[in-house]
Amino acid sequence: MPRLGAHCLRSLQKTSGKRNRVPEITEPNSLQLLEIAQHMIHARLNLLLTVVAASSIGASSTLAQQSMTHQFRAHNSRMAELQPSLITPLVAPDPRLVQYVKFAFANQYTSMSTQTVSFGNGRGGGVIAGNRFEFDVIPPSYIEHNSKAMDGFGDSSTLAKYRIASGNAAHGNFEVTALLARCFATGSYKNGALTDSFSPGVVFGKTVRRFDGISSLGATLPTGKISQLGRTITWNEVIQVHATRAVWFELENNAAFYFAGSRDGKTQNFVTPAAFYVIRRREWKPTHPFFILDGGMQIATSGFHTYNHNTISELRVLF
Repeated sequence: MPRLGAHCLRSLQKTSGKRNRVPEITEPNSLQLLEIAQHMIHARLNLLLTVVAASSIGASSTLAQQSMTHQFRAHNSRMAELQPSLITPLVAPDPRLVQYVKFAFANQYTSMSTQTVSFGNGRGGGVIAGNRFEFDVIPPSYIEHNSKAMDGFGDSSTLAKYRIASGNAAHGNFEVTALLARCFATGSYKNGALTDSFSPGVVFGKTVRRFDGISSLGATLPTGKISQLGRTITWNEVIQVHATRAVWFELENNAAFYFAGSRDGKTQNFVTPAAFYVIRRREWKPTHPFFILDGGMQIATSGFHTYNHNTISELRVLF
C-alpha cells in the first residue's frame, strides 16, 4: 500500500479538525434579557386589556338589557303611585292605565236556549307608554255557534287610552281617562261587524276606603252602512268592594242606546255581578307579575236584548 505524503497528512488533519469542532454558544447579556422581559410583559398586558374590554362590553350589554326589562316590568308598580287601587271591571272599561294580558271565555244564551261560545271574548293585552298612555291590541276571538250559523273568527281591534288626571290615596284616589278604540271588520262567515268603527269614550273612577265607583260614557260610530248599523251610545256604572286582601266583588250596569239603523230607538240593558281573586304573594316584589281569576254573568233586564245571559270567565296576568 503506498504511503501518504506529508502534504496529504496535513490536509487530512485539518479536515478532521473542522468536522469535530463544537460551535460556541454565547450567553445573552443583561440588555437582551431586559428586552425579552419587556416584550413578554407587553404581550400579557395586551391580552389582559383585551379580556377586560370584552368582559366590560358583555357586562354593559347585560346590565342594559336587565335595566330595560326592569323598567318595562315596573310600569304597573310606578302607576300605582299615581292611580287609585281599584280593579278592572269585568265588562266596563277601566279608568286606570294597566299593563296586562287577558285570556277569556264566554257563553251566551238566547231566549231560544241557543248557545254561542266565544274563545277570547274580545280580550287581548295592553302596555303602558310613559305615564299617560296605554295601547291595547285585541286579536279576533273564535266564535262557535250551536246552530246553523257558521263558526269562525270575529273582529280585531285596537285601543288607546290617555290619562287626563288622577291621584293616589294621598291625592284624592280618583282617575279620569279618555279612550279611543278602532274595530276592524275582519270577521269571517258573518261573525263580525259589517264595517269598521270608532269608539271614543271617557271613564271616571273614584275610591273611598274599600269601595270603588266607576262610570263611563262612550259611543260606537261605524265608518259606513249607517242606515243598517246605526250608532250606539254606551253607558256603564260599576260599584266594587274590596272584601279581603285577595277577593273583590262588583256589580255592573251595562246599557246601550241605539240610534238609526235596524235597532233605532231601542235600549239594551244588562246587570252584571262578578267576583275577582288576586293571586299575589306578600314576598313578591312590586315588579313581579301576578294573576287574577275572575268571572261573572250578564243578565238581561230590558225588554229588548240580543241574548238572555252571558257567563264570562277570565285569567289576567299583570306584569
